[in-house]
Amino acid sequence: MDQISADAARAARDLRVLLGRLVRRLREVYDTSTLTPSQLSVLSRLGTAGAASASDLATAEGVRPQSVATILTALDAQGLVDRTPDPHDGRRLLISLTPAGRERADGVRQVREEWLARAFQDRFTAAERATVLDALTLLDRLTLERPTP
Repeated sequence: MDQISADAARAARDLRVLLGRLVRRLREVYDTSTLTPSQLSVLSRLGTAGAASASDLATAEGVRPQSVATILTALDAQGLVDRTPDPHDGRRLLISLTPAGRERADGVRQVREEWLARAFQDRFTAAERATVLDALTLLDRLTLERPTP
């Protein structure tokens, strides 16, 4: 196994810490006290990717199917998701957002994106924003492959 360079280790550590702080700050921007982070993640995924089966959601979220079942039960109790038969496979149910679920997912996304946009506009110069965009392009490579343990 190759030795990890000091700068790669520092970049990994600093990025992990920074992302953790950013996620916590984004949670503060919109009151999600009625939703757990896992529920909000599933709601967001359904809002962006569309209807999915519970097993597809479990795979996409990287959690056990039992965990998704619990999440969906809570979202269903709040009237945020619907379950309908899959037209291609009658044994499966597709989970989709209700109008209230769509409104909640869109509201959370809009408030958070507006906060970030305002922060970038107010706290960064145009050149710094360009640097951030360049860095995001590079960081996107991290999402292209599944990590190997």
